[in-house]
Parts: sequence; C-alpha cells; structure tokens
Amino acid sequence: MAACVLGGGAVAAFTAGYRINLTPSEPLGLWRIVALDRPPAAGDLVFICPPQTPAMRVARERGYLRFGTCPGGVAPLIKTIIALAGQHVEIGAHVSVDGVRVPFSDVATRDGSGRPMAPDSGGVVPAAQVFLHSPFSGSFDSRYFGPLPVSGILGLAKQVLTNAP
Repeated sequence: MAACVLGGGAVAAFTAGYRINLTPSEPLGLWRIVALDRPPAAGDLVFICPPQTPAMRVARERGYLRFGTCPGGVAPLIKTIIALAGQHVEIGAHVSVDGVRVPFSDVATRDGSGRPMAPDSGGVVPAAQVFLHSPFSGSFDSRYFGPLPVSGILGLAKQVLTNAP
C-alpha cells in the first residue's frame, strides 16, 4: 500500500512538472518546470532536452547525462542561457559572449576521470538556438557541445526545495 501511495505521488509530481536534480551543476533537490510563455532570454535558467547528436551519445556513454524522459533516454539539463541567436561566442581558455568574458567559464581539457574534453568551436549562435552555461567547473554545457535548439526547452527551472553543496 505504501509503495502504491509513493508511486502515485511520484507520478503526480512528475506530471505537474516537478523534477529532482542530482547533479552539482545547479543546487541539488526538488525543482519545477514552469512554462515559458515568451521567447527565451539571456539569463533564463531552463530545463532543456538535448538533441540526439554524436556528442550527446558520447556524453551518455561517459556518464555525463543521466537517464530520463528526453529523446535518447536522457534527463533534461538545467542550464542558464548565456547567448542567443546572432550573438558571437568565443571559446578558448574560457568563454566570451560578444567580447565579454563569462564568469566561471574556464574550459577543461580533461574530465574528472582524466579523459580528454573537446571544446566547441564557438562562433555565431545559429537561428533558433541558445548557448548554455553552468558556473560549476565540471559542468557539461555548451562549452563542449555547442548551442542547442530552442525547441528543446521544456520551461524555466524554478527551485522548490534545494540545497547548494
């Protein structure tokens, strides 16, 4: 009986847009996906489903992406939009958007297991895409996989009950 109640509660919470974040890219805990009723903007913290690309398949194999409900069986990412279509992103030792250095954007050459990391080439963000970032130094974000389609945005990410480690 208790398992049925817990299972039913979990399904109801999931249906209502609640998600649990277990990665250090953003505070750990309970989040909610809130509908985005306007075009995305720089500074928006969003839930986004990554497309099924070779880079994302490698990320899944390496354990950067957790199991979830997005296409390809991965969990949505929680990231901040730092550049929109038409903006210029430069990636070197760190990331700059339109010539302004992004804080906490150093680019790693190796992941936590010592495997080589290949940064994205940067450039102008294409139409209908966004460039994503997390201030966590070990985050797998657009520094490595490039811009993602706006169509993958599920909504804004709002903290409900979280704890920053």
